[in-house]
Amino acid sequence: MGCTSGSDGRSTRREYLRYGATVIGGGLLAGCLGSEDDASSEMETDPVTVTGTATETARSTTDGTTTEGTADTPTDSSHSVSLVPVGEVTFEGIPETWLANNGSWADMGIALGQDPPDGVWLPSRYHTHYYDEIPDVSVETSEIERLSQDGVSKERFYAIDADVHVIDPNFITNRFEWSGDDVAQIEREVGPFFGNSIFSRNYSWHDDYRYYTLYEAFEKLATVFEQRERFEAFTSIHGDFQAELASMVPGQDERPAAAVLWAGGDQPEKFFPYIIDEGTSFKHLRDLGVRDALAATDVKDFHSSRGAIDYETLLNVDPEVILVRGQEAKSGAEFRDSVVSFMESHAVASQLTAVGNDDVYRAGPLYQGPITNFVVTERLARELYGVEEELFDRERVSTVVNGEF
Repeated sequence: MGCTSGSDGRSTRREYLRYGATVIGGGLLAGCLGSEDDASSEMETDPVTVTGTATETARSTTDGTTTEGTADTPTDSSHSVSLVPVGEVTFEGIPETWLANNGSWADMGIALGQDPPDGVWLPSRYHTHYYDEIPDVSVETSEIERLSQDGVSKERFYAIDADVHVIDPNFITNRFEWSGDDVAQIEREVGPFFGNSIFSRNYSWHDDYRYYTLYEAFEKLATVFEQRERFEAFTSIHGDFQAELASMVPGQDERPAAAVLWAGGDQPEKFFPYIIDEGTSFKHLRDLGVRDALAATDVKDFHSSRGAIDYETLLNVDPEVILVRGQEAKSGAEFRDSVVSFMESHAVASQLTAVGNDDVYRAGPLYQGPITNFVVTERLARELYGVEEELFDRERVSTVVNGEF
């Protein structure tokens, strides 16, 4: 596919959608974005590989409250939604096709009864097998385009031709070789950006504009798709879920201290440590009151140090529980038969209290939407606290997703 410009009519296609001028400044580039660094493709064995060079960012530091067109039933009327850092975005109708930054936003869209996004950065990290827990809800990731392929090409955005890109533009300009002008070009000739990198609170480029909680972001996306009733139904389910958790979580002194680590592969020898924080990727851990075994040690969080630790360092901490990220594609049995089995036979790892007591579990995904959060929180409640009953109503979730509420 050759370089694509607005001369083929793409620039007029967006009479359906328009967006505010507060988003991006700058003119069109003379040509297409060149080939990106091969290293900019995130490796499955690395939690977050920082690539590319920091370029001009597109950010707004105010958050408006315009939420026109949020009736319970979709309408064809114009409606505007404000979100930091993109500002106010006006939609002349309901978007029909969309891209999502990651599984957090993709899961929100599914919860809102939308078709799956046409693309996400890494479909392998959009763990749709969680939907197996929910009757009559499923998503096939083989039909979702991988946006990150040796970098992120603008031509892929043109080819997909989405009505809205549910992506924080600063994520692209700081993680890949894009400029503010590149983002502006896609907005002008394809469709607007609408997103915030909510999953982590450790990006320096995100320091000067606000984050959103999972349900704050969920409400914003519900307004885009004019699905207020579905959002409110999920808010009610979430409230009931939180009430159930409150009765199941033991007192602080009774909760084991856990180390959250990223480890790729079946036989990990090193780990990227995570300190439990405020990002949505830690929501299930916060909701379960998980005590952080690393927080009061000399071990530095991966995001600040980019460093790894080995089993000797972990043995010095000797956490009661080990929660391993990067293993969500595996079932519980597969995780035990590979990672846990390897630790049990490892000369140093086998000395760890968590390994000896059979308290090594999958930690949950980086990217959580409302459905994913229900599933992984309940799973970890079973493993950490021995909870046996179901903590959320799967049939109720199904009926909301399928519009039968």
